[in-house]
Amino acid sequence: MNFSLNDDQLALQQGIRDFCEREFPADALGALEKAPVTRERWKQLAEMGVFSLRLPEAQGGVGLGMAEAVLVFAELGRRLVPGPLVWTHLAASAIEGAATGDTIVGGIDDAHPTNRPQLVEHAGVLDAFILLGTNAAEQVAGNALVGRDFATPLDPLTPVRHVAALPHGARIADAASAAEWRRDGALLSAALQLGIAEATLELAVDYAKKRAQFDRPIASFQAIKHFAADMYVRTECARAAVYAAGATRDDAAIGDAARAISAARVVAGDAALKNSRMCIQIYGGMGFTWEMPPHYYLKRALVLEQAFGTTDDHCERVAESVAP
Repeated sequence: MNFSLNDDQLALQQGIRDFCEREFPADALGALEKAPVTRERWKQLAEMGVFSLRLPEAQGGVGLGMAEAVLVFAELGRRLVPGPLVWTHLAASAIEGAATGDTIVGGIDDAHPTNRPQLVEHAGVLDAFILLGTNAAEQVAGNALVGRDFATPLDPLTPVRHVAALPHGARIADAASAAEWRRDGALLSAALQLGIAEATLELAVDYAKKRAQFDRPIASFQAIKHFAADMYVRTECARAAVYAAGATRDDAAIGDAARAISAARVVAGDAALKNSRMCIQIYGGMGFTWEMPPHYYLKRALVLEQAFGTTDDHCERVAESVAP
């Protein structure tokens, strides 16, 4: 399968990258902690087509496919763009205002309902909330998510609220659509993880070229070269897996989309976590400081590990799909 991007896809990728580098620069991550999601930035993301990307043109969308969506979300992952990006994208066709950025939509994968308290991301800014169950998806008003906000969340750009019980809402999708949303959510999350793997590789290599020890750049040390080579291989494997899953999602004749998506989620998740940790290792003690970006990437990678199924869940799905 040829994963070379055509001119339109390259232009889309570069456009989103330029926007993210301008609006979400790496040296401004600390400032974003005060207000990770604002109405103004959310509208800007909508104007870039992030949420309406896969909507038909007749419905005001861009009319592209998942192959293009993974390119966009990888760029968002590279710059750790905060907010319920995946949920609002999934809701573009079902909830009014989601595609245009007027409605901020969050959600939770409630495939295994429980009476235990739940952690809801970005609850304080949500206009609508999706309960993605096994048999249906329900919409709940954002202000119905009553609970206690954590003062220090794992990812400082992903605030969470401890909600004692999730309310019931209006049904907006049947079982088939809910299953499709869950698969698409897993793939878009994998694309975000791919972006993290790419960004941490670039950060590590750039830092290694500048940081000197014994009067020479640490990039010249064999151990650092080995670390960077491992990071590069993981990134390329993740890119191939995510691109393949996007193409398979668009064309069922290519193969088993569900298996490809779960495989992408496993490979990209592994690349995001290991590259983030290795990036901190190459930075040394500086990698743990608030002034440096590597720790933000590791924290986001840990958060994404829980999005639309864990790595163990997706490993089991791949195993089941290939079992005789």
